[in-house]
Amino acid sequence: MIKHFILFLILVSSISSQAQFAYTDSPTNAKDSEYKFTKIAHLDATPVQSQGNTGTCWSFSTLSFFESELIRMGNENPEILSKMYVARKAYEAKAEKYLRMNGKLQFSQGGLSHDIPYVIKRYGIVPERIYSGLNEGVVKHNHSEMFAVLKSSILGLMDFSSNSSKPITPAWNNALNGILNAYLGDDIKEFDLDGVQYTPKSYTKHLGLEIDNYVSITSFTHFDENNECILAIPDNWSWGKSYNVNLDNLMKVAEYALKNGYTLAWDADVSEKGFSFSNGLAINPLDVKTISVSGKDNSNYSNGGAEKKSNAFKTPGEEIEVTPELRQQAYEDKSTTDDHLMHIVGQYKDQNGTKYFLVKNSWGTGNYPEGYLYVSESYFKLKTISLYLHKDALPASLSKKLSLK
Repeated sequence: MIKHFILFLILVSSISSQAQFAYTDSPTNAKDSEYKFTKIAHLDATPVQSQGNTGTCWSFSTLSFFESELIRMGNENPEILSKMYVARKAYEAKAEKYLRMNGKLQFSQGGLSHDIPYVIKRYGIVPERIYSGLNEGVVKHNHSEMFAVLKSSILGLMDFSSNSSKPITPAWNNALNGILNAYLGDDIKEFDLDGVQYTPKSYTKHLGLEIDNYVSITSFTHFDENNECILAIPDNWSWGKSYNVNLDNLMKVAEYALKNGYTLAWDADVSEKGFSFSNGLAINPLDVKTISVSGKDNSNYSNGGAEKKSNAFKTPGEEIEVTPELRQQAYEDKSTTDDHLMHIVGQYKDQNGTKYFLVKNSWGTGNYPEGYLYVSESYFKLKTISLYLHKDALPASLSKKLSLK
């Protein structure tokens, strides 16, 4: 009995310490780190999940963002939304567009935040407990084999189309859906949730999400300031638009949103020496050579990737001052790349006053901050591709310039 009671106390203590992580007055990024963070703003989010071995970070991050939106709208305990339902419908749409474009378009596992409204407006959304995307007995997402089969079938159709005098028949769509059914489960047309019947579209209406109220913000000097643009990056297969603002306003948007109760989906470059999930930190040090790297990131950027070691991850130091010119140059020479999407839920500052964003990742909870990491202002300014947020989260003066109000 005493032994069981002691084990119970240990378990309670462990759960309590994990639950308190993000809300302590001076959290840090690693057990032996000298970084001491003080909260500026911190908003609620649903539990950290793992995207497994898939390239679906865009679905995990943006649906996590929408789950936080449901919390902001008054639903204290929202349903976890199905990342794989959205991914499935996106695979269908990508395949169709790829064929219509005669293969002159990327067909991959990747995507961007505005792919979520693309799917929801056309098909709707369902809870994860209705559509997990996992076959019975499988506990971890892995799209490696499925995507190999999908891509082979699409390339085979392209080859058939170019070498045959016969047109592609409508049966190809049934064949594609057969592959998706086999790996992810049958498509959802209607479902019962706690005794209520829904379709994916009627469930979207039930949630109360107004999808047209969300916008993408970016910042590059080759686009006109305060105008719409289309980011020329491979994962922008749906040709979604963003509003282009100057670098100062990009930072102001993120800070203003968080201070006013809005989280953000964040598209960024993570293939940098200064980005270390295992160290719970993303920094932009003056001398990046102090960081040693062993191993390499996987092609989907779906786990902690390469191991990175440096005193910079333990002790705060000086970072690069990022200008619009430096940011643009990194985009032009492709040292900044579109790698990974995550969810910004807070802002903190360290003992030196340097600001950091608290970011929820989709690589599980294996690091010290339980699946989160702290991203410095310098790293954010240099390596952000775009932000996705509610249009009411923008400062009023900027909304007016963008003709959103």
